[in-house]
Amino acid sequence: MGEKSPRRLKLEASLAEDPGDTFLRYGLALQCLREGDTDEGRTGLIALISDHPNDQVAAYQQLGQSYLEGGELDLARSTLTTGIVKASARGDGHAAAEMDGLLQQLG
Repeated sequence: MGEKSPRRLKLEASLAEDPGDTFLRYGLALQCLREGDTDEGRTGLIALISDHPNDQVAAYQQLGQSYLEGGELDLARSTLTTGIVKASARGDGHAAAEMDGLLQQLG
């Protein structure tokens, strides 16, 4: 991986000041994925899901999409299926539908 972007450095600095901020954690994980640091991005999303399994439904979607893009279809299917259940339980039909759309791509 190359040099970290200014945005990523800012997110890391902000998170160092407030490590419990779930929005910053999610943003940093997404930034890592955008920069091609797939392992770091996935690790961040997995930790966020582990710490907040019922609250961070967007993390399931992004993680599932990352697995899908990486050809890791079983992990994508499992992550998206769990995400749909969590989103539905929260009444977040939009997120559930988006994850279902990704799941449909798997066949």
